[in-house]
Amino acid sequence: MQNTQATQFLKELATVDEITADVQNGIGFAGSLTYNTHIHLPPNFSAFETVQQAVDLAAEQGVKVLGVGNYYDYSVYCEFVAAVQVKGIFPLFGTEIIALETDLQKQDIRINDPGNPGKYYICGKGISQFETLSKKADDYLSTIRQNDAQRMREMTDKMAVTFSDCGIDTGLNEAAVIARIVARHGCDADVVTLQERHLAQVFQEAFFEKIQLDSRVQKLTDLFGQIPKSAPHDAVGIQNEIRSHLMKAGKSCFVPETFVNLAQAKELITELGGIPCYPVLADGSSRRCEYETPLEGLIDTLKSNDYAMAEFIPVRNQPDVLTEYVKAIRAAGIVVVAGTEHNTLDLLPITPTCVGGKDIPQEVNDIFEEGVYVLAAHAFFKAHQQGGLLEQSTDREETIRRFADIGRAVLARYFK
Repeated sequence: MQNTQATQFLKELATVDEITADVQNGIGFAGSLTYNTHIHLPPNFSAFETVQQAVDLAAEQGVKVLGVGNYYDYSVYCEFVAAVQVKGIFPLFGTEIIALETDLQKQDIRINDPGNPGKYYICGKGISQFETLSKKADDYLSTIRQNDAQRMREMTDKMAVTFSDCGIDTGLNEAAVIARIVARHGCDADVVTLQERHLAQVFQEAFFEKIQLDSRVQKLTDLFGQIPKSAPHDAVGIQNEIRSHLMKAGKSCFVPETFVNLAQAKELITELGGIPCYPVLADGSSRRCEYETPLEGLIDTLKSNDYAMAEFIPVRNQPDVLTEYVKAIRAAGIVVVAGTEHNTLDLLPITPTCVGGKDIPQEVNDIFEEGVYVLAAHAFFKAHQQGGLLEQSTDREETIRRFADIGRAVLARYFK
């Protein structure tokens, strides 16, 4: 197992013995910790135009630990780690994977996607072997990328025909869509993983280029089969309507997705050196997902699936609901972290808040901070080719406490 360029800084930071001595001497990061364990960086669909913009904003907002969680390609992580080191921000590396549980789909059970039964978002936290891949990880990622690329290619072609049938010649195909993303983010074409949001944005841009403002409502009505709700100048609103009216299941441009299952997604995460992490939606859906209710049932499911970590995107949650879920999950011996995703064009604050910008309750924030320390320790151990959180066989609470102490010492060294 080799240390890669992006994670090399952890090996150079200190030896395991030195960090252990720091812990024994009571040395560790003190004070309030500002964090975000989950953002998406371009060329993933993101609120940020560039990696540097994301890092600059994090630094301006006082964020000290910043984690990334891109889909299926991690080439941008070297640029990310170089940028955060200049700004004195500690980097965490992760991934996000979409899986499908067909048995739950057949039972019409929604997991953490409120619109698609059986569809399962899972995160990998603290990944470390993402540049020198194992054969198994490479095979999984290659299969996922190929399936996604085929779907996006077919969907792009359908979109182009649908627009053309309404008298809008976009001139778009897969290569043209990728070329626009490359031009926007200054990346290489081979690191672009197309997403539905990319297609919606590019087709909206082409639409605006071709159709004058006073003709857009009629053209959109022709496209959607109904009058659009968004104003004719509202780029983001029209992108969302393009997705809902044309690209979703049952619509004219929909192409079914091909997924790995949950077991395969978890195996990929562990092959990447990471911790499988369940992203909890809770009241992020107006009608809570069946998989997550009642809360006691969710906790039993997480424990039976051997989850050591869960994550929240608190901007989706009311403070009281967030408190209820986080405290109960942590009490079950599961580490909990929090991020923002930033996977839409909304440039939200990088420090997580609850819905409407409400503060995260202090007792919940303390749990999230602990989770950040645990992740830092996991990453440190993996960089030194030692067992991470999943390889520990001691008492779970004792392991979490020890990892939190190690993580505080790691951060103290890094910031010093």
